[in-house]
Amino acid sequence: MKRTHSGESTGSLFDWAAAPAPLPQPVPAQSAVIYTDGACSPNPGFGGWAAVIVQAEQKRSVVGGADDTTNNRMELQAAIEGLRALAAPTQVRLFTDSQYVRNGITQWLPNWVKRGWQTKEKTPVKNQDLWQELSRLSQHHAIEWCWVKGHAGNPLNEECDLFAQAEADRRKNQR
Repeated sequence: MKRTHSGESTGSLFDWAAAPAPLPQPVPAQSAVIYTDGACSPNPGFGGWAAVIVQAEQKRSVVGGADDTTNNRMELQAAIEGLRALAAPTQVRLFTDSQYVRNGITQWLPNWVKRGWQTKEKTPVKNQDLWQELSRLSQHHAIEWCWVKGHAGNPLNEECDLFAQAEADRRKNQR
């Protein structure tokens, strides 16, 4: 392909290949699979959350909880902490057994923001603080939000459930 002194192309068929368009965002060099779950006993009550992260052929877990919470807050916190555990922008497949989390982040969030954090019924969005944090963290990664049926034999989902429930029970038993 010939170029003039001003950098213009002389019309070659392959001009498009000479200077590829810049990518709209950085492409993550890393990938990870994250399973998340939350538990609360009773609901509301003592809660636990867990995230199991598989990255670079290694598995690690993060676990935590709260004393006065709800199951939905623990489900959200699990996703937040799973993403926080990633050191760099990452290509993520995040699995949750919570339709609330998956639908919230993939469908409802844009409308909540447009309506000033109001539902379509014009009531405040519950757990706004956690939704805002999850949205902020999501912007640093390329995430595929996947739903997995809970208590259906998926080993990593079952592991998350055990960790989250154990944390909720530990908090309950400390009282």
